Amino acid sequence: MLPIDDTRIRASFINATQRERASVTLPAGFADLDWERLDFLGWRDPKLPKVGYVVAEVGDGLVGIILREADGRIRTRPQCSWCEDVTLPNDVVLYTAKRAGASGRKGDTIGTLACAGFECSRNVRRLPPVAYLGFDVEAARLRRIEALRDHVTGFMQSVREGS
Repeated sequence: MLPIDDTRIRASFINATQRERASVTLPAGFADLDWERLDFLGWRDPKLPKVGYVVAEVGDGLVGIILREADGRIRTRPQCSWCEDVTLPNDVVLYTAKRAGASGRKGDTIGTLACAGFECSRNVRRLPPVAYLGFDVEAARLRRIEALRDHVTGFMQSVREGS
């Protein structure tokens, strides 16, 4: 991911009001982020524990969405639908996002299971276990990185299609 500044981040949110955009709290350590190791920028709001933000490059532009952690607990240990990490190194929660535009203003939402702290970029970069003799772990890791980008982009487009 290419480095972005706070002004572009705030302007990127497609499912937020002007007031919500202005009140976005940037992630801790924002100035020191390793942008080359991020496929998207995702973080939780320290002031609003149930709120998360995701910003990604979609097509030629930057798209941001505001997510809310759903109330209640999932009965079984879910798998993140973005990184699809099977080792479950962190919690996965159900996030909902208001759709963009008129649909969102009417209350339409879309949900996804994602890593609670948006650790997906780190998860897909770990080398997977050797599945069989001759298994190319580096190629598998690169496929996981590309799949993560596709999954995040697909979700962002689903939020945008609501407009």
